[in-house]
Amino acid sequence: MQRKKAIIIGGGPAGVAAAMYLRQRTQISFTVYELRPEPTTLGGAIALMPNGLRLLDRLGVHDRLLTKGNSCSSVILHSLQGSVLGEIDRVAAAKEEMGFGYLRIIRSEFLDVLLEAARNDGIEVQYSKRLKSITDDGNSVTVEFGDGTTDTADFLLGCDGIHSSVRRLYVDPNINPEYTGVSILGSIIPASLLGESVVSQLRGTHITMTQEGMFMAMPCDPSNEKILWVFQKEVPLPKSGDDRDGWEVHRKKEVEGFKSQMLEVLRDAEGEWGAAMKRMIEQTSTVQFYPIYKLPFGGKWFRGRCLLLGDAAHAMPPHAVQGVSMALEDASLLSRLLENDQRSLDDIFSTFDKIRRDRVKEVASQAEKNAQSRKRTGPWGLWFKEMAISFAIWGYTALGKHIRNAENKFAVYDIDKEEV
Repeated sequence: MQRKKAIIIGGGPAGVAAAMYLRQRTQISFTVYELRPEPTTLGGAIALMPNGLRLLDRLGVHDRLLTKGNSCSSVILHSLQGSVLGEIDRVAAAKEEMGFGYLRIIRSEFLDVLLEAARNDGIEVQYSKRLKSITDDGNSVTVEFGDGTTDTADFLLGCDGIHSSVRRLYVDPNINPEYTGVSILGSIIPASLLGESVVSQLRGTHITMTQEGMFMAMPCDPSNEKILWVFQKEVPLPKSGDDRDGWEVHRKKEVEGFKSQMLEVLRDAEGEWGAAMKRMIEQTSTVQFYPIYKLPFGGKWFRGRCLLLGDAAHAMPPHAVQGVSMALEDASLLSRLLENDQRSLDDIFSTFDKIRRDRVKEVASQAEKNAQSRKRTGPWGLWFKEMAISFAIWGYTALGKHIRNAENKFAVYDIDKEEV
């Protein structure tokens, strides 16, 4: 099965990273197609752990990303009463071991850096290409787009996210995204609107548990001038059944509605930090809403000459902070497998599946466990969650290096050490 030419569907992080790895490690030509008319600007900020940053370094973009994001990796847990329940740096051990830490960066800034590096490598993305059909005749794969154009290649990579057209049209039509019951409300606001007393507190990631869910706030640029706040809570889907990845609310009435709900949740928040959270909500002018979906584990990741990567194959809740890193690991592994031009495409796809399944399942399982802290609870349930997290932080810092190593097993993993 020849593999001289590839079609990549999806111009987001997974698709662009896959293209960059193919260019770096193989002689395969390819074209990248994206359904949107331009790079998406929708999205708050994404977090990258050491395993993902190491792969971005191998793509040559790590240092550039550091100039765009915030690398403070402290996590500070607050109570609603205003006290600090604990503070931890969960990547300190991993950074000491491997030299890479943590990065919080606005999603659009992250994609801009990737696309700039891709263009420098001669990689271009064709936009406004909505996939209409896929035909695999055993010798090649042909795609048709909504504008009537077609393309044919030796194989196809579906990097088009959780609502993947490649999966729906061909690879595994029976696997559909499932709503987790949890959604994210959030906004990025200028630090200048918050006042010096608030900004001075905002170093690292600040977490406050409430009966309704989890509030988080953090800077997402290197100079601490842009502050992201998010609230993760159980929310029923809109009656329309809208399953978009997210949308931004600008209309004043709707924004004020979201803000009123949030201020009610934080009504009993006390102390300097309680006032800071309320100030962030009050200074918000747009709200982004993201229902969190996942894919059922066990679906097909490949069929014939088509392979799914990233969220198109194994989308999971973001609570393990590994979503983008999982896509980077996929892209790196596949490019290594494709370096050997004596292997059949079926063998390459099967080996990819075998290597990735356990790793993805383990990370997804951790994300599911972490999601429990976002669920609605009562006063005693809130107290229990706060005490459990406080004890975990104490244990992490007090009980020795073996505890830290166990916590960092996801972060120090290196996909390029897997035997292929």
